[in-house]
Amino acid sequence: MKALYSVKLFLIKFFKYFILIFFAFWMLLPVVSCLITAAKPDKEYQSTSIMQMPKNWFNFDNYIHAFKVSNMGVGFRNSFIVLVSVLILTTLIGTQLAYVLSRFRFPGNAVIRGMFTLAALLPGIAMQVAIYNLMGNMHLINTLYGYIFMMMGTDVISIYIFIQYFENIPVSLDESAIVDGASYWTIYSKILLPLLKPAIVTALILKGVGVYNEYYAANLYLQNKQTLGTIAISLYSFTGPMGSKYNMITAGVIITLLPALVLFLLFQKQIYNGIAAGAVKE
Repeated sequence: MKALYSVKLFLIKFFKYFILIFFAFWMLLPVVSCLITAAKPDKEYQSTSIMQMPKNWFNFDNYIHAFKVSNMGVGFRNSFIVLVSVLILTTLIGTQLAYVLSRFRFPGNAVIRGMFTLAALLPGIAMQVAIYNLMGNMHLINTLYGYIFMMMGTDVISIYIFIQYFENIPVSLDESAIVDGASYWTIYSKILLPLLKPAIVTALILKGVGVYNEYYAANLYLQNKQTLGTIAISLYSFTGPMGSKYNMITAGVIITLLPALVLFLLFQKQIYNGIAAGAVKE
């Protein structure tokens, strides 16, 4: 029986690590493929297969060329401005809206929540005609602040995360603060907002990834690509009617991954804690 139990434990551990290694392999395979392709000059790329190892792993010519030709410096600058502005403003708006919906019971509260749910079910692409007309009438097309304004659109998932987290904070905190003479703004900014840090981290990750990788709206509304293009637009500089230079594209992909990778390595503890603590609770 002891031997059978040992075999059972071994099989459980074996399959556990096998599954982890299997999925890690398939998750890392595209990144490895990009590294292999980005290290190959044009002639070597055209004469070898995708997964054939490059002759020189330390060939950085593609990275330098991709950064210069695709105007990635401007792309990183614009993406940074958009990302910081959108994350700060959407966090302030989302937390304040969630505070009102969770702490105040008024006619129409349930209707507003239902409208947010309905908005989340509508595909964004189906509303682009109306949004484009609205942006045009407000003269916000081909402006960075107009694009920021549009990307600040209601983030339903983040709002529901904030609402759920607010509902897990005792109302007695609000009542005690009111008894001490605190205003609603003081309660929100000084008491409740610091307690929302885990939920804010979760919302920032979800929103930040979407804004950083967003291409369709940036390509549609930021028509001056040389001065207003984001980093996602820069990656399409090597595509055209004559074909695509995938060794340059993959070099650009690796460059765009580096900022996110550095931020993840620096703040991975906060990210993990935020996701775990900011999850929906019963």
